[in-house]
Amino acid sequence: MSSGYILVVDDEPDIRDLVQDILEDEGYQVSIAENGGAAREKLRLRRPDLLLLDIWMPDIDGITLLKELSENKETLSFPVIMMSGHGTIETAVESTRLGAYDFLEKPLSLAKLLLTVEHALDAYKLGKENLGLKQQLHAADEPVGKSELIQKLRTDVERIAVHDTPVLFTGEAGSGKSKFARLLHRMSERKDASFVEVGVTGSKKENLSKELFGFEDDDKVHYGLLEQANNGILYIEDIGDMDLVAQNRLLGVLEKGEFLRVDGTEPIVVNTRIIVASRYDLEQLVKDGRFRSDLYYHLNIVPVHIPPLREHCEDVPELLNYYRDRFVQQNKFQYRSFAIATMNRLRNYDWPGNLLELKNLVQRLLLNSQEESIELEEIEDILGKKQTVPAQNPISSHNPLFEIPLKDAREQFEKAYLEYRLAQVDGSVGKVALFAGVERTHLYRKIRSLGIDVKQILNKNK
Repeated sequence: MSSGYILVVDDEPDIRDLVQDILEDEGYQVSIAENGGAAREKLRLRRPDLLLLDIWMPDIDGITLLKELSENKETLSFPVIMMSGHGTIETAVESTRLGAYDFLEKPLSLAKLLLTVEHALDAYKLGKENLGLKQQLHAADEPVGKSELIQKLRTDVERIAVHDTPVLFTGEAGSGKSKFARLLHRMSERKDASFVEVGVTGSKKENLSKELFGFEDDDKVHYGLLEQANNGILYIEDIGDMDLVAQNRLLGVLEKGEFLRVDGTEPIVVNTRIIVASRYDLEQLVKDGRFRSDLYYHLNIVPVHIPPLREHCEDVPELLNYYRDRFVQQNKFQYRSFAIATMNRLRNYDWPGNLLELKNLVQRLLLNSQEESIELEEIEDILGKKQTVPAQNPISSHNPLFEIPLKDAREQFEKAYLEYRLAQVDGSVGKVALFAGVERTHLYRKIRSLGIDVKQILNKNK
């Protein structure tokens, strides 16, 4: 694997050529630009892992270019090291304020240059790993279970991981597809690179393409998740909900290793492994004309089915204890033990919501009572309270949602539902995520895609 792609911007040929030679000797991929305009073009064509940027240049000074990059977090998604032979303390402070990792004075000390580059790349990687840990706070790092079914599945995924082909995970909602995708990443040769996850469900057509593939706005480039996952893995959840336009762009990545950003004109080359998951039968979606057959065949090279929890119910006791201990440790909940009768009842429960339902049940039990033991009566009380909707005759009902396409009706309901729940908990996305039974990162994306303004909701409640 590459040590990283570095863009060197300097108007002095001797310096940029020397820096390029030194960095390439260390195993980095290096591109050079002689001024700010050339740098903009290089940045448009490819997102670097690190930018070495001179301050004093004839057309655009480095501070101005850095300011342009720092205007949005998607653009400045890589560390920047500033260079100058006539720098001042004020210049260094301004660079740092705008997001630069460090400031190097000329003439360059090559030893210090290499050390700073290494530290910048390591710091950025560590920052992304820490962010990933925070985002996965409520997700198991490893698939849990000692059943023969799960052990075989874990072995199969580890065997598949060493090959660099696309992988299609199938299975019911909440069955743990993302956990096996993360296991695949950790066992692959790309384990030291990014694992970027995106959920398709609920995203509007134009928002999804921009989020995945990025977009160009005049001279500004917004890097999508696909470029941010370069040299790593992009995991796409619920790909069956992806619109045909985004499917076409993704097909280009699988066939040619390149794609076009939204409103872009130049193909962007990436080296990203694509892992997808679907709760739908994609073959049936192909027959229905909702999914491209050529994309399906590219993705279906290595299909992996994740079984529902009811098919490996012997893992339920271990899963219950695992999530109980996790919530106690991370959320400081009071420890409660499961009575034998309770454990047996849950072991024989059908779990229609799979692992997600089990995790939410454990959390509810820990919050509901301070009793040391979780008895059968408490479980029966919860399992017996299934919410029901009064029966209606859809033909005689005059709900305006019945008059619009299903996707639009779903979006309107989700928007109303989330706005109501956010208002009930003073805008706490974390509390809504727990109540709704979804991952917090997916909920943040859904809130953005639906155009929900949390601050506006809070102001209405005042």
